[in-house]
Amino acid sequence: MKVTICGDFNFYDQIQEVKRRLENLNIDVMLPPWEAMDENGTMITATEYFNSKMSDIGKKNLMRGGVIKKRFDGIIWGDALLILNYDKNGVANYVGGNSLVEMAVAYYLNKPIYLFNSVPEISYKEEILGMFPIIINGDLTKI
Repeated sequence: MKVTICGDFNFYDQIQEVKRRLENLNIDVMLPPWEAMDENGTMITATEYFNSKMSDIGKKNLMRGGVIKKRFDGIIWGDALLILNYDKNGVANYVGGNSLVEMAVAYYLNKPIYLFNSVPEISYKEEILGMFPIIINGDLTKI
């Protein structure tokens, strides 16, 4: 089985831990891209890029688009999508905009969608529920 993990960049450490745990279950894992090329052609982490003080917002958006495309390629590669939804900014089990879009791609491709934690109480909860995610409550053996 091949699982693509998606989640907020702030969950990097948790993503690495879940990757290790899945690999121990003999599951192949693809992670979100963590590096991107800046305007000078230098590879930097995506977090550094997004946090940079770039004056040209168009370049930043172009880079973000490239990262999103790579994430879609990862969803195509996998047999299933796992969204790591931890607490963020006072929201329990946060699912951000990018993760919502990634879920939509997986749903369109008829791939199972797993949520690590329960569905958050956010404005687009109904959209999440409409894609029928499987809630695993941290139990990776349910994948």
